[in-house]
Amino acid sequence: MTDLTDAFPKPRRAQGLLRRLTRWGGGLMITAGVLLLVWTATVWLWQDPFTALYTHLQQNKLASRYEERVREFVAEPTPVPAGPTVADEKRAVAAAARRYRLASHEGDALGRIHIPRLGLNMILVDGTATETLKKGPGRDLRTFLPGEGQLVYVAGHRTTYLAPFSHIDAMRAGDLVTIELPYATVVYRVTRHVIVPATDLGRLQSHGREVLALQACHPRFFATHRYIVYAKPVRVIPRKGKPYTLA
Repeated sequence: MTDLTDAFPKPRRAQGLLRRLTRWGGGLMITAGVLLLVWTATVWLWQDPFTALYTHLQQNKLASRYEERVREFVAEPTPVPAGPTVADEKRAVAAAARRYRLASHEGDALGRIHIPRLGLNMILVDGTATETLKKGPGRDLRTFLPGEGQLVYVAGHRTTYLAPFSHIDAMRAGDLVTIELPYATVVYRVTRHVIVPATDLGRLQSHGREVLALQACHPRFFATHRYIVYAKPVRVIPRKGKPYTLA
């Protein structure tokens, strides 16, 4: 008759195997824990590198498309009276801005946004849909474009997709934000910031004067609130016209 004890490991062998498995399992858990800490630190201090690569590729495509839009748009200049006043220039810029906004669609390349404080120089896209914001910071379609004299509302990610507004909370009053468009370049100066609930849609209401709002989720890694930086226009440089300063 077969000795059934031969079909199973001896007690000492089984204990040794169990100890080895325990050590391996413990080592794997420690390694996984270290990798998780490294990943968390990377995203916290910098950004998610995988989604950043996607956005980088999209930004390259958008840059080419934006240059095409510039060439197409300047071919149809807005008329400006001879010897224009500042009021004439404002009207011409506003008309060009409205025409450009109406010709733009969700996901289009709108212009370039520069924020020295954040080291930011990216293509600004039209719209804030999920897929659109993966390409870069986007203008909320319920608001206007620079030069129209109304609210310009721009949202961006803080931890993923190149994290354009990763350190939005580092911005200070007096910082400059420049938005370049086919019809003009508008320079804004930061005035203040607010933190509001994510449900506060009243922030999208325009109040008859030009103001730029930059928005990101707050706190980082969560979406319960919005961190909004406000800036006012201080200088406009028409692509074809005389630059003028705003009070």
